[in-house]
Amino acid sequence: MSNKIFRTIVLLLFICVSPSFAEHVRDDDERYEEIDNYDFLYGDAAAQYDYDVIAVDNILDEAFSHIGKRYRRGLSGPNAFDCSGFTSYVYAKNDITLKRSSREQYTQGEPVSKENLQSGDLVFFTSPESGRSIGHVGIVVDVDPITGSFNFIHASIKGVKVSNSSERYYSRRYVGARRVM
Repeated sequence: MSNKIFRTIVLLLFICVSPSFAEHVRDDDERYEEIDNYDFLYGDAAAQYDYDVIAVDNILDEAFSHIGKRYRRGLSGPNAFDCSGFTSYVYAKNDITLKRSSREQYTQGEPVSKENLQSGDLVFFTSPESGRSIGHVGIVVDVDPITGSFNFIHASIKGVKVSNSSERYYSRRYVGARRVM
């Protein structure tokens, strides 16, 4: 019986004291802004990004809406794509006209160094059929500022999917990037 009484007293003390451990809310107008990303860790505060965030979000939303769609050579959507058909379809949905082949798309926009890649940029690779010239294209999803690798969405022979530039197949075939926005 005394053990029950002891537990009850400890519980009552905990309940009475616990409000003092709660977060103190100040009555003055002091506010704290929540940080929702960690970009400040990777660059200086004055870093300028050369893109329209809303336009990039729209392009990536459109691209991701086709995840898993089949690969078919020569098709440009909406039910099946080849790589350049996919990029031209996605950008066209956002009022940006791209030429139809990956080689032609590589001539559009401005060249971008790998160190300056941003979401929405087009990235180009050779392919087994293209020899040393452009044979594949994808859209940058995000860039790891520490390793320099990037994820990109593209129509591969396994369908529309996201791959990483550090995968052996793509790391050996990377050619360059273009910014068309």
